[in-house]
Amino acid sequence: MNRVDKDLAFMLRYENVAWYENGKVRILDRRIYPTEVKFVTCNTHGEVAQAITDMVTQSAGPYTAAGMGMALAAYECKDISSKDQIKHLEDAAYKMANARPTTANRMTLVVNGCLKVAKNAMESGKKVDEAIFNHTLNSINNRYRRIGIVAKYLVDMFPKDGNIMTQCFGETIVGMMLKEAKKQNNNIKLFCPETRPYLQGARLTASVAYDQGFDVTVITDNMPAFVMQNKKIDVFTSAADSICLDGHVVNKIGTMQMAIVAKHFGIPYFVTGIPDKDKETISKVKIEERDPSQVLECRGIKNTMEGVKGYYPSFDITPPHLVSSVVTDKGIYSPYDLNRYFESDVEDYY
Repeated sequence: MNRVDKDLAFMLRYENVAWYENGKVRILDRRIYPTEVKFVTCNTHGEVAQAITDMVTQSAGPYTAAGMGMALAAYECKDISSKDQIKHLEDAAYKMANARPTTANRMTLVVNGCLKVAKNAMESGKKVDEAIFNHTLNSINNRYRRIGIVAKYLVDMFPKDGNIMTQCFGETIVGMMLKEAKKQNNNIKLFCPETRPYLQGARLTASVAYDQGFDVTVITDNMPAFVMQNKKIDVFTSAADSICLDGHVVNKIGTMQMAIVAKHFGIPYFVTGIPDKDKETISKVKIEERDPSQVLECRGIKNTMEGVKGYYPSFDITPPHLVSSVVTDKGIYSPYDLNRYFESDVEDYY
């Protein structure tokens, strides 16, 4: 395999996202990285699902973790009948697909791919866990490759040595965008809002950018407007947890307000990713609300008095009139024209 993760940052190497080996799944704990480099070891597929729910891994990490978790589920049931193995794997698939509700549609595609591979392996007498592992490894490599195509379209629109503002941690697109910028000898500078309460921008995006040799500055979540105005931001870009066919973009909470400010200052907002064919309209999306206590603390330190309430919607919805372009592996689309993406064949992304 020609591994696409070559020259990417430490946390984007496949083994450091999620990895199945010897009846266990190892996941880099992104809740504490880079302050500490620790891995969570999961001994059951249920523990993998819980790790996804608990944000041990996030962004595109759960897609790989779910695949590796399915390999672990196959290992758990390897000594029972084929019929019972299928039932065990189907139960595991449902559990992992629904570990986080907002991305359940994409996670379902991931685990359904694993189920198909498992059934084929059983019929041909192959080890099911190994077959699912190899499928998952090929899947992540293919995902990186396709996002590399997205990255080229995106970086082609960046001005030379421009100032780019990001949001949260777009995982694959961040690494591949920077890899492509280096290939084009474009020394972009990144400005990363910290992204409370998990600080994905400060801890993850900034770490990847620094790891790959780029100038990166972290700002707090209430600074984007001032920074756009005073630091000559050229482009605002983010990935998306869902891109609906009606042009609405679901992404980390805070994206919409940044898009509003970018629109005000005439800064283009480029969303990257693959449109979700099964989400024709924004009405199909359920916004995940997480434990409100996390808003009242930061990295385990409580900031408020007892009795103060918190509210934590994980995502917000940016309407299409705030989106300049949707950048895909097939080219650049208007948010009002995303159905056209599916007029030609679409490669299985998962």
